[in-house]
Amino acid sequence: MAEIDHIVIGATTLEDGARYIEETFGVKPSKGGAHVGLGTHNLLLGLGANCYLEIIAPDPGQVEPPHPRLFDLDDAGLRTMLEAEPRLIAYVASTPTLEPMVARLGASRAGEIRAMSRGDYAWRMAFPPQRQDMENLIPALIQWDSERAAKHIKDSGWRLTSLEAEHPDTQALHGALEARGLTDAVKIRQSPHVRLIAHLRHKDGREVTLTSA
Repeated sequence: MAEIDHIVIGATTLEDGARYIEETFGVKPSKGGAHVGLGTHNLLLGLGANCYLEIIAPDPGQVEPPHPRLFDLDDAGLRTMLEAEPRLIAYVASTPTLEPMVARLGASRAGEIRAMSRGDYAWRMAFPPQRQDMENLIPALIQWDSERAAKHIKDSGWRLTSLEAEHPDTQALHGALEARGLTDAVKIRQSPHVRLIAHLRHKDGREVTLTSA
């Protein structure tokens, strides 16, 4: 039903994000672009033909958006954390049946579908309403109407090997991910603290672990 499309690194500025990626992975990210009207812009790191890493930050070249920025970037607590260092903040899952899935889950759980585009790329996304996403452990859903972006991003040699989610209420989290067809894509563990963990490995054997907390 769904699979991991990309993971998301939040940063205060794209310059901070690019520096973090180069220091962590030993490679410069590729150019992304602006999310017009949403107040953000991004850089990209290719993780193979079907997955990538997005670095996202507020875009100073845009006016303040009428709604909170995606992935809780306007949250005061997250802003404080990102001022210390860019970090993993979310992930996005791809589905070929976005409308039926959102209809089945309901807008109160899956969010409303937004059509988005940039250059040759076109996609639709549904973001779970804030406070309904279990602190970004329930992913936004995306359906590509063009070719998937990952196919056109320069391959970094890194691969996402596993994604883990820690939460006090594993039953609720398991149910939410199962409803989206992601039980095999995300390993769930019980913990008093909420945390998203991504493990990546380079073709030369190097390994990196990213965490949201």
